[in-house]
Amino acid sequence: MSTVVAQPHFIFGLRTGVFNNLCFLNEETVVFPGGNSCVCFNTVRRHQRFIPGSEGSRRMRALAISANRSYLAVSECGEKADVTVFDLHYEQGRKRKVLTAGDMPVQQFVCLAFSPDSKYLIGQMGEPDWTLILWLWEKNKILAMAKTSNSTNPVTQVSFNPNNNTQMCVSGVGVFKLLRYSEGALKQSSFTKVESVNFLCHAWISERRVISGTDRGRLLVFECGNLRREICMTSVKGVSDRQVEMKRIKDASADEDAAAPRITAILSYSRGFACSMGPGTVCLFEKMEKDGYRKSREIKIPPDPRSSDLAPAEHQEVNTMCISPAEETLAISTNRGQLYSISLSSLDMNKEEPLQFELLSQSFHSSSITSLSVCVRKPLIATSSLDRSVRIWNYETKVLELYKEFQEESHSIALHPTGLFILVGFSDKLKLMNLVMDDIRAFKEFTIRDCRECAFSHGGHMFAAVNGNVIHIYSFTSFEVLLSLKGHNGKIRGVEWSLDDSRLVSCGTDGAVYGWSTLTGDRESESIMKSCSYTDVTFSSDCSTILAVGTDLSLKEIQDCQVLREVPADEVAHTAITVSHSGRVVFTGTSSGTIRAIRYPLPIQKEWITLQGHCGPVTKMVITYDDQFLLTASEDGCLLIWRIVDNEGRGLKNSGNIIHTEEILITKMDLEEKNQNLLELKMRVEELQMENEYQLLLKDMNHKEKLKEVLDNFIQQIETLKATQQAMKTEMEKWERERRENSAEVSMQHSKELKDLEVSFSQKLTVENKKYWDLLQEHQKMQEEYERQLISVEESRTRAVEGLTQQYEANMQEKTQILTQCQEEAEQKICEFKEIVRQVEEDEEKKMQDLQIEYEKKLHSEKETSTNLKGKTAIMTQKLYGLQKQIHSRDSDINKMKLERQRLLGLIRSLENDIEDLKRQLSGHEKISQDKDNTIYCLKKKNQELEKLKFVLEFQLNELKKLTDPQQDEIKEKKEQIHQLQEELIQKDKSNSQLKLTISELSVKLRTREKELHKEMQKVKDLETYLQRFRSDLHNCVGLIQEPKKLKDSVLAVYARYVPQTDKVEKSIVDDTIQKAFSHQCSSLEKMVNSLQMRLVKSEEEHEKTCTKIMKDNVSLITEINELRKELHLAKTEVKDYKAQLAVIKRSKKTRPSSEGRANREPKQEEAS
Repeated sequence: MSTVVAQPHFIFGLRTGVFNNLCFLNEETVVFPGGNSCVCFNTVRRHQRFIPGSEGSRRMRALAISANRSYLAVSECGEKADVTVFDLHYEQGRKRKVLTAGDMPVQQFVCLAFSPDSKYLIGQMGEPDWTLILWLWEKNKILAMAKTSNSTNPVTQVSFNPNNNTQMCVSGVGVFKLLRYSEGALKQSSFTKVESVNFLCHAWISERRVISGTDRGRLLVFECGNLRREICMTSVKGVSDRQVEMKRIKDASADEDAAAPRITAILSYSRGFACSMGPGTVCLFEKMEKDGYRKSREIKIPPDPRSSDLAPAEHQEVNTMCISPAEETLAISTNRGQLYSISLSSLDMNKEEPLQFELLSQSFHSSSITSLSVCVRKPLIATSSLDRSVRIWNYETKVLELYKEFQEESHSIALHPTGLFILVGFSDKLKLMNLVMDDIRAFKEFTIRDCRECAFSHGGHMFAAVNGNVIHIYSFTSFEVLLSLKGHNGKIRGVEWSLDDSRLVSCGTDGAVYGWSTLTGDRESESIMKSCSYTDVTFSSDCSTILAVGTDLSLKEIQDCQVLREVPADEVAHTAITVSHSGRVVFTGTSSGTIRAIRYPLPIQKEWITLQGHCGPVTKMVITYDDQFLLTASEDGCLLIWRIVDNEGRGLKNSGNIIHTEEILITKMDLEEKNQNLLELKMRVEELQMENEYQLLLKDMNHKEKLKEVLDNFIQQIETLKATQQAMKTEMEKWERERRENSAEVSMQHSKELKDLEVSFSQKLTVENKKYWDLLQEHQKMQEEYERQLISVEESRTRAVEGLTQQYEANMQEKTQILTQCQEEAEQKICEFKEIVRQVEEDEEKKMQDLQIEYEKKLHSEKETSTNLKGKTAIMTQKLYGLQKQIHSRDSDINKMKLERQRLLGLIRSLENDIEDLKRQLSGHEKISQDKDNTIYCLKKKNQELEKLKFVLEFQLNELKKLTDPQQDEIKEKKEQIHQLQEELIQKDKSNSQLKLTISELSVKLRTREKELHKEMQKVKDLETYLQRFRSDLHNCVGLIQEPKKLKDSVLAVYARYVPQTDKVEKSIVDDTIQKAFSHQCSSLEKMVNSLQMRLVKSEEEHEKTCTKIMKDNVSLITEINELRKELHLAKTEVKDYKAQLAVIKRSKKTRPSSEGRANREPKQEEAS
């Protein structure tokens, strides 16, 4: 068979008393202590994962999260306090290191802090040492230690400088120190006299500046450890944002207002800092220029409409504040174990509206949970607590469905199987309540004071309520008492119904476990163990055996009045027990808060699985009907939901098919109120529709006018654009004409220039040709003359001709090049002009297209809005027609209601007539009450006779007191003699060395006397057990007082058991037998007193002999005298009990007429014998 265990699934509750009990892991996840674990709660997915505490730890004392959000340090109290560092990257937080203070005895670490780089950790030890320890935690190495305070000035907070790993700040009652780690030691770097200031918190706002809060509402600013200024809040008239003025402080111990709000938490962030200003208020301060601050916003805890006037929600004190890594969310925890948050992004949006916190998850219990109950038809849990509240939780959706606070503390609770009713036991009465839609309302009260246990039957038709040591069983339909189960002598601590509701089991502080029949009221089974005070009891899964736990630290399985099995005891006591419906596992809660899973059938040895759950004793535990969840409640105020799984992580299979319903109750008044609100809302809707229609008409008119204006504007713009386009076209034509004219002019100029050049060159050529022909003629003329010189100058002439030709050719080439360049320039200008014209045309076309697209888009959007408005108007007209039809139907309903009202008025008149008839009947009942008064008078007379009998018994008790008074006088005389002997003992101490031999002899005698005394004490214990049996038998006889035959048989059995029998059984009168029993008991008690007196005389004689020799014997004899006094007192009380029991028997015998006839017959038989 696979083992069955439980895994923590979800917890409702926050541990108060833990320093820094709320931290952000990321934007969606917060870490807080719950029970004996640290809970990582995802606020978006509503999922929790648990980091369990160490085994043997009593409670958590402080938390600290590293700056990189990767490590969590937890301080735990135990035999020796330690600090555990967890790695948050793992699902259940793997332990990285366990840090201790070495050989120093540490009771607790009151506060912790990580360095900015997460490498170092500081821990402040508690009283009486108040030593600060600096760890290099990854290597588990203590770097330095320093004493920060004394026992009269406790430290409240320690922290690192956010910009310096070696600088720390310590604050407390009359303590404010800046410490620096250097040269392997912690040295104080500032000395400020602040003995009269009680610092509650502080925060670093810069590298050199620390701001701290006091219990008198002062915000003090320290710079480099020296007190520089104080931030005072002043409300300046005419300034909306309430300036915060900075001023210098001359005297730190100035007179302060005792009624000022306490500043219990300060948190710095990028914009400034936040601090708590009294109960339920957090103020935000923003940084200004010149190192100033101004109070920007004020956030309050909202009032709770369901809370009582004794403890309003807005009067809670803020314990811890934290901000998310992105500074989007601010979260706080209060001294009543509640979590609140607010989005800082909404501060800028709602600057004028008052800000209020919202619950981070849901409201929790703020004190010990006293009782717990579940139902069949709904996934609901009902809890009651000493915080005067009753809460209804849903364990499937993990939501608080309902809760209500009352004026009295609630001690017990029971949820009806349907989930529609609850039974709550208060200190003054028991109330039956309805769970309506949004409230818990009482409709029946029972006069049962301080009801500590109550339970509905599985069928829901009955319920049991405990009144002291009596169990009352009521009918759920008629509210009448069906049975009163009497038998317990002490307070009843546990009540449980069987599955078929035919049996009931109960346990109490008197060490008794009784099994009752709920059909007849008889006691079917019993198991009494005086040495054990039982705390809880339950049936096994098949109801064949009973399982009980108590103060003897063991788990017992009882069957047929005998202990069938017993799980051996351990150091921790069991406080609660429950059994799975499948019968595979038994869960028990302990006084240390742990849960134990024990397989069933129970093992003989100590075999169980221990689960870390709560940090206080478990008060109640229940398993849901589908065997999926285990629910445990504790004195730490936490409700923990466990998922029951096997060793492979699978849930248990349940054979039954449990269907959860969704019905709720609602009162007629609430229904009428909701209908009235519905009618008012409908009227309001109609009015709003009319207003909306009117507004729509106005908007249509405005939109039409705007459309007209827009259309007119668009038409004008289109016309203007057309005009501009036409103007641009004319300009383009002008530019084209000008371009053509310019190009024609340029071409004409170039052609003219070419012609001129041709003419000039042709003229020059003709001139040169003419010159050439002239020269040729002159040459021919002179050839003859100069033939002789021709040869000589021929070369020169040819050269000159060549030079001239070259020169003219060069000139011709230059002119031709100039001509080609001019042609090229003209062509380039023509191309540039064409490109300019093309670009201008493209730009104009683009502008035209863009404007056309923009105006088309605007026209399209306007058309769409107009079509949407038309559709809305059509829908509104349809709604108007529908509402008009509803109005007509409502009018018909109103007419029907008027007719119904007339009918009800007739009923009221008839009922008034019935009232008059009932008044007449009441006059007849008054006569009957007079007769009852006469019977009461007769009963008073009988009561006087009983008081006379009581006087006789008191006279007998006084005589017994007179007999014991001289013995007490003798005891006083012996005490005086002992005092005198003690004085003599001081004088004879000098001769003590000579009497050592006699001491040994007397010690031997003393041992023999002790043996005799032990024998006598054993005899007394035997007599006491004999008397206890006789008392229990007499008590059982009294229980049969209404059944004469059984009473007679039981009395005869008692007589036969305790009175010695002879061969011939003699019957005497009942009074004679009582007198003989009484005389027998008196004689036995007198013998006991005489024997005690003889022993007292012997002990006094021995005491006189030994008192002069050793002081230790005197002490032993005094203890013997005290024990004898206790025995004498017990004997007296037993005599009183016997007298009271005998008086009860006498009364019962007198009431029976048959007993008198039997008494008359018995003397006749005696005379015949």
